[in-house]
Amino acid sequence: MHRILRITLDDALPILAAGAAKAAEIGVKQTLCVCDDGGNVIALHRLPGARITGVEISMAKAYTAAGHERATHLFNEPPNGPALPGNEAFGISHMLPGRFATFVGGFPLVHEGQIVGGVGISGGNGEQDKAVGAAMLAEFEAVVSAGVS
Repeated sequence: MHRILRITLDDALPILAAGAAKAAEIGVKQTLCVCDDGGNVIALHRLPGARITGVEISMAKAYTAAGHERATHLFNEPPNGPALPGNEAFGISHMLPGRFATFVGGFPLVHEGQIVGGVGISGGNGEQDKAVGAAMLAEFEAVVSAGVS
């Protein structure tokens, strides 16, 4: 028997809040998404002034991170990023058009060695998206440690 862990809205809301706080701290208008292990959106927050395109982009980043069990920027990180030209997964983003993101801003949520979801951040440059993602991941760990659900 396999035990499946699930992230809930109660888990996702403080993760979004932590991301929004970090985005405000660094002065960037972003869209933040939290999805479950199936890539289904649980919560999404488009911060005031964030681009409308960030909604779909953040959802794709969260989906990819959860579904492929890795941070999205790792697909294109030289020299062995699998989605780089000539590597094994080159063109993978064309398999699920609009849903698969191979650039920075998507991070899997892992608990007890299991992918329970993903977060997607859109609107900043790569370093800003990583900083907000780090804040969201830290809050996920705090939520898990506190046993919130």
